[in-house]
This record gives sequence, C-alpha cells and structure tokens, in this order.
Amino acid sequence: MELSENLTPRPVAASLSEMVELVLPNDANPLGALLGGRLMHWIDLAGALAAHRHSRSYVVTASTDHLDFLIPVRIGDLVIFKSSVNRVYRTSMEVGVKVFVESYFTGERRHVSSAYLTFVAIDRHGRKLQVAPVIPETAEEIRRFEDAGRRREIRRREAERKASLSSPS
Repeated sequence: MELSENLTPRPVAASLSEMVELVLPNDANPLGALLGGRLMHWIDLAGALAAHRHSRSYVVTASTDHLDFLIPVRIGDLVIFKSSVNRVYRTSMEVGVKVFVESYFTGERRHVSSAYLTFVAIDRHGRKLQVAPVIPETAEEIRRFEDAGRRREIRRREAERKASLSSPS
C-alpha cells in the first residue's frame, strides 16, 4: 500500500459537496417518476465528490448501506445532493449523502433519501492509499462520526455472519 503525500487531518467542512440534477424524461419511468437506479447513480457520484475532496485521490465505491426512497421525484424537479465525509479509517471513508427534491417552480424542498457509502482511496494503478484523518468540529459532525463507527461494526459483524454461512460445515 502506498502512502498518500499529505496525511494532514482535515475538517469535515473540507469535503462538503453539493450537486444538483434536473430530472428529464430520460431519467424517469413511464409514470414520470425518477428511476431508482438513476437516483442511486447520482448518490454514488455525490458521495465520490466528497470522498475525492477529502482524500485528494481517486476513489472507488466499496459499499452502500440501506437506501429508502421516501417520496417520488418527478420530471422537471431539481434533485439536490449534499455530501460530506463522516469518518475515515486507514484507506476507506464513510460518506453521508442527503438528497432533497426542490420544486422547479415553488422552490419548496423535501427530503427524498439519505445514504451512507464507503469509498476506498486508490492511486492510478489501483493500489490502496492511506487517507488523512477527518476532524469533526460541530455537534452534528461529531454525532455522524460516532454513528459511522457503529455502522462499521454492524457491517463487520454482517460480513462475518455471511462468511460463516458460506464456509463448509
């Protein structure tokens, strides 16, 4: 594993990213609602923006946690994605993405979905890179940092459970 050039800790604010998409007919199903797969694609891109900003390297998606679609998004709506790094481990980062829909005409915003993704920092040859620590500063950032640790433990236990199911008895 290579070391990245700069491992100076960075505040969560350094990774903050915002992305906006306009839902067009090609993004929707026959009922005029945004395709779930398109929303998942955009969530992945928004998460990668925050992970890249923090790590200052290439990043690849390692996992996505549970995802709920809370309300429909329609053709003509604006979809707003807010993302930031919640916690950093050695070569991976948990990124939170919160999604809102904004009416093109009224400006009203509603929560559509939230997701947690894990990204791994890599170099141009695909080798893992160590990532600078993240510094949570606000009460909300500290809560998200601590929650990320709990989610990681849940993912670890689930991976162990799956491994035990696939091993011969």
